[in-house]
Amino acid sequence: MRSTSEARPPLAQIPSLRPHRRWSTPLLRRWPTALALVMTAVGFGGKDSPEVVAPLWDALILMQLGYLVVAKGHRRQASWPVIVTGMTTIIVLRALDVIAPSAVFAAVALVVLIWGAIDGQLRRSGALQAQALGMLGFGALALVGLIVEPDLGRYLVAAGLFLHGIWDLVHLRLNKVVARSHAEWCFVLDIILAAELAFKL
Repeated sequence: MRSTSEARPPLAQIPSLRPHRRWSTPLLRRWPTALALVMTAVGFGGKDSPEVVAPLWDALILMQLGYLVVAKGHRRQASWPVIVTGMTTIIVLRALDVIAPSAVFAAVALVVLIWGAIDGQLRRSGALQAQALGMLGFGALALVGLIVEPDLGRYLVAAGLFLHGIWDLVHLRLNKVVARSHAEWCFVLDIILAAELAFKL
């Protein structure tokens, strides 16, 4: 009969019980940050030109509209479809040059708010109330930015993007309203764009 020590395989031949962690795993988890970095790197030049600043006002309103729509629908998984649809709308409307995307987004926000008031959700839901206040605040800032002289407007949109970046960070930490990946992407994008506009990077 073989002894217990002889029956055991050498330690070198025992596979590790700890899961093998690939070096790319942390990077894959940070894909929203990587996406934001790529978008800011390839999508913006001449940061203080009116041709760049005006679409950023549209983007700021869209970002908050995304929060409002998702909060109204209680569908965090809709975060990315809403943003992709909105970005496509900006591209199409800017190309057609018929109506400002910000006007369309304001109309959609008004419909959502009226809908929420009619069905009572705006009265009952603290999350929707917060997003409604955010929509009014960022929308008012965008309106002021569009009517002042361009250089001041550039600093206002930078301030708006920075404040919305803080908004994103709060929602990311609380893990509420929108998908975490969306909040992370939006936070990084907002902060970088705000810095580029404020300091003419």
